[in-house]
Amino acid sequence: MKKKLFAVLMAATMVSSLVACGDTAPAATTDTAETTEQTAEVVAEPAADTTAEAPAAEEATDMRVAMVTDYGDITDQSFNQSTYEACKAFGEANGVDFTYYKPEGDSDAEREAMIDKAVADGYNVIVMPGYAFAGAIKDTADTYPDVKFVALDVSEYDLEGDSSDFNNETFANVFSAVYQEELPGYMAGYAAVKMGYTKLGFLGGMAVPAVIRYGYGFVQGADAAAAELGADVEINYAYGNQFYGDADITAAMDTWYQGGTEVVFACGGGIFTSAGEAAAKVGGKVIGVDVDQAATIDGMFEKGMTVTSAMKGLQATVNTLLTAIKDGSWDSYAGKILNLGLVSADDMSLNYVGLADSTIWTDGFTEADYKQLVADMVSGKVTVSNDSSAEQPSATTAKINFQGNIK
Repeated sequence: MKKKLFAVLMAATMVSSLVACGDTAPAATTDTAETTEQTAEVVAEPAADTTAEAPAAEEATDMRVAMVTDYGDITDQSFNQSTYEACKAFGEANGVDFTYYKPEGDSDAEREAMIDKAVADGYNVIVMPGYAFAGAIKDTADTYPDVKFVALDVSEYDLEGDSSDFNNETFANVFSAVYQEELPGYMAGYAAVKMGYTKLGFLGGMAVPAVIRYGYGFVQGADAAAAELGADVEINYAYGNQFYGDADITAAMDTWYQGGTEVVFACGGGIFTSAGEAAAKVGGKVIGVDVDQAATIDGMFEKGMTVTSAMKGLQATVNTLLTAIKDGSWDSYAGKILNLGLVSADDMSLNYVGLADSTIWTDGFTEADYKQLVADMVSGKVTVSNDSSAEQPSATTAKINFQGNIK
């Protein structure tokens, strides 16, 4: 049943415009990582003129989609923005009413209040980006059994903690997609060393399982490339303990870059601002995360700063699930958690993780080299551990300077 379910997901994804990287078999495995009155921003997104698309609009008449942001907003160049843009595009293309709600603060109660408001306003599909929604899902899913909840990056561990039996199931009216972050993390670390960078940095946001898997994958990839090349590779490794940059984190990044660090994987939403500010002072480079951040980072700082981005298929996932709901296929997804990764070694557009199209290819790491790396991952020649239980990453060839939380 799991294979059949994932095949449906993959088939729907073929129409998505998001590009990532590849695997020969569906990757749907259990994720092993780990009533206050509110005032909120509610922005209605009117459906586009669908006069010429009456049949699609009629089919979706009773479908109304609301997105609730987590602790960020729709301009975060990360989860919220990608999810918002995907929902908005779907609504306009299909004549479906769409709006988004922004909680006033960062708490379960405030997120729950926005879900309550969305349902009260008549929205029957709620899209929620990020693990921070675990508490809100537990408190509201059973309350609204007729509402369809689509969660991104909310794992069974997030929902159940240490009591999780990892059976890949959630509430009956909730679907959640989680991603194999260790794979694009590995790709980014491997690519950076192959491109000629030997002094790397990993700046994570908070040390949550998804960020840890990105980081540990990054170290594994850099370590493998260092061994292949016989290169002396050093990796500064730290968490900012938040998902945004500030003066303190920028100061830490100044120390890294001015001490010789060449490229930093800024893995934590808006935390890239601190890496970018420090990199710009010395001509350093940055690696983006979750979405293709090149345009944003380069636009804020300088062209060519972003050598690549380690990506998740957030937009593809949203499009797939909203299409399934519109077409009456929700029952194939309800109550499931799928761990999405590589799907094809031949058709990169089918994959849910990978490097960005904006990657600056070099003689040391060409696009052909990237495709070969994907093929090797698909075949099992290259394996990447998703174990995030160790307190810090380890390597056999590269030297790691682990700094823990820098604030």
